[in-house]
Amino acid sequence: MKSALMMALLATAVASDSSDDLKRDMKALEIYLQDQEDHKEHCPKMKWEQPEIKVYKEKLKSQLPEGCKEK
Repeated sequence: MKSALMMALLATAVASDSSDDLKRDMKALEIYLQDQEDHKEHCPKMKWEQPEIKVYKEKLKSQLPEGCKEK
């Protein structure tokens, strides 16, 4: 009985971690794509090389250059 309870608790923890990771990845992708749109709309003449998606996953914030868009 104890081992079944432990297995259930571990499975819940793993599922929760996966869900949190998925939410974070989705938010990072949303910001990444928004930065692409905002750069084209607000400062297309400003030179900017968009960072890789992993940067967005770590920081969860816009990576547009300063002065491109009022935040």
